[in-house]
Amino acid sequence: MPLVIETLSGLERCAAALAAGHGPAGVDAERASGFRYGQRAFLVQIRREGSGTWLIDPEPFGNLDIINDALRGVEWILHAASQDLPCLSELGMWPDKLFDTELAARLAGLPRVGLAAVIEQLLGFGLAKEHSAADWSTRPLPEPWLRYAALDVEVLTELREELIELLVADGKLDYAEQEFAAILEAGQAPPRVDPWRKTSGLHQIRDRRQLAAVRELWMERDSLAQKRDVAPGRLIPDSALVAAAKAMPTTVPQLLGTKGFHGRAAQREAPRWLRCISTARALEELPPLHLPTNAPRPRASGRTGTRRPPQGSPPPGRCCRPRPRS
Repeated sequence: MPLVIETLSGLERCAAALAAGHGPAGVDAERASGFRYGQRAFLVQIRREGSGTWLIDPEPFGNLDIINDALRGVEWILHAASQDLPCLSELGMWPDKLFDTELAARLAGLPRVGLAAVIEQLLGFGLAKEHSAADWSTRPLPEPWLRYAALDVEVLTELREELIELLVADGKLDYAEQEFAAILEAGQAPPRVDPWRKTSGLHQIRDRRQLAAVRELWMERDSLAQKRDVAPGRLIPDSALVAAAKAMPTTVPQLLGTKGFHGRAAQREAPRWLRCISTARALEELPPLHLPTNAPRPRASGRTGTRRPPQGSPPPGRCCRPRPRS
């Protein structure tokens, strides 16, 4: 069980070992989604042949540039790279070359592409995932969690080899490498425009002033969550924001009587939330209900269009044999 690196001397020792290793490096990161604000990494796991497995606590360090420099020119193996690359980028880490085992599994046509499922299908190992939704900001991290984290990178190199064999057999390896390169070339996604529009249940809002109330509540909640370093949903759930916007209460008791508006943050900060609704009620410029999009319209489900039969065709259910002459 490797020790968690949390000192500068330990980080320098880790960087030297990784630079002296050989072959690709398996990389993973653990976040505290649903507990802390944002998607930053609270543990980084790296394994490379010749250097072993390393667990790094990024919290004591401003960045992990020294680790990124140690892995210059080295292929990184990640599972679902789009999930981990953003938080690794915040630490100054970005690969020069990538192999995404999830994307490779999709291209290879595997029926299930989660890490545990792919490892089981190709390597025959059962990978425990009971700590995947844990609060990784916990300190000190329990030993079972650390063992779980280390196992996530333990067999990534072997898994990569098995996936390459499948891709080569199907003539898809070149396609996969192009996809991996495209992920790196795209870089970090730009900040989302109007992120408050991702509020769960927003489709229930049919009034622009109510929509403005959701926006004001969401932005105030986000600001408070960032200040307290807590996941916004732990202050007030999305469903409560939507319910309050639909009800548009004018007093604190009315607000606290709204479905979902309960708990410490709801009660202590009730005047704050009520001011948001009051602001929305007084606005002259209201947000549009829908933003223009270039996305294709979704196909209608259920009923399909029916065409009118050609003129002279028999009605449905009638026999179409010619009538005998008298």
